[in-house]
Amino acid sequence: MKVPAGSADRFAASPPAAIRAVLVYGPDSGLVRERAGRLVASAVDDVADPFRVVELTGAQIRDDHALLADEAAALSLVGGRRAVRVRDATDAAAESCANMLAATGEALVVVEAGSLPPRSKLRKLFEDAADAAALPCYADDGGALAGLVREVLGAHGLKADADATAFLCASLGSDRMVSRSELEKLALYAAGNETVTMEDAAACVGDSTAMTLDDLAFAVGGGDVARAARLADRSFQEGAAAVQVLRAVARHVQRLHFVSGQVAEGAPPAAAMKGLRPPVFFRSTDAFAAQARLWPPAALGRAIAALNQAELDCKSTGAPDRALANAVLLGLARFAQARRQRRAS
Repeated sequence: MKVPAGSADRFAASPPAAIRAVLVYGPDSGLVRERAGRLVASAVDDVADPFRVVELTGAQIRDDHALLADEAAALSLVGGRRAVRVRDATDAAAESCANMLAATGEALVVVEAGSLPPRSKLRKLFEDAADAAALPCYADDGGALAGLVREVLGAHGLKADADATAFLCASLGSDRMVSRSELEKLALYAAGNETVTMEDAAACVGDSTAMTLDDLAFAVGGGDVARAARLADRSFQEGAAAVQVLRAVARHVQRLHFVSGQVAEGAPPAAAMKGLRPPVFFRSTDAFAAQARLWPPAALGRAIAALNQAELDCKSTGAPDRALANAVLLGLARFAQARRQRRAS
């Protein structure tokens, strides 16, 4: 069965009794590990019990097609249900997983994998099986990140104000484990207070991927094609997914669209920018204002539509997602470059 992304957390915490194998896959490796851990914990009381939990690698089950089925059928020496966790699986593990699903076994099998296209043999196997499930793990969006911020800070008796929450949602999300770690660090930094402010968040949270994405968004908006190409490549090297990169640039373009519309109606850029949350960092205000003047509102509307379509294509077409993202990002950067050159001539 396919698990909808919006139901993934609930499913991981309490999978249906009929499900005996789950494929946890996606570009957010931290979220893959977190949800796989929850699935294992749903089956056993102590995830560190070597009699109840066995861990295998994708390479092991690739080389021995009977190993996974044997482990899934084995009984615990101390009683109770067992869990089998497979890390770093690829399509090469599909035959072993098919053998496991064709055999009998009481253990809960949890298979972890990275990004898998819709036509992936491994993904299709779990989606089509009646007693198995495929659980996707995409980079957290704004709503999921806001919930994570409330969860982690709330556990420490803290709450973030609106500006801090918006900043954290824009700065985190590349990896669930990294996001949790950064929020735990922020909670320690703000210990003794009731509210986490924008200043607290900016001083404490330093996601290098988020900073690279912010620079990329400014390079695209400013028409610096060469820099945009370099930063897009760096973002992918740092582990950012294509959808995450597109969303980061789309957020920047949406903010430009708001300000550009205000400027087109006669408002000074500085006054229009005061309505943005989170506010533009003071070091970037001049560049942001210049981009708001450079882009007409209609062009920004088309840019938002192009970015949204590219995200949809990354999720649905099976085409190389990085190539799709690069095409639209560099196309927008070239448009801005051409407008800047015409203004200068």
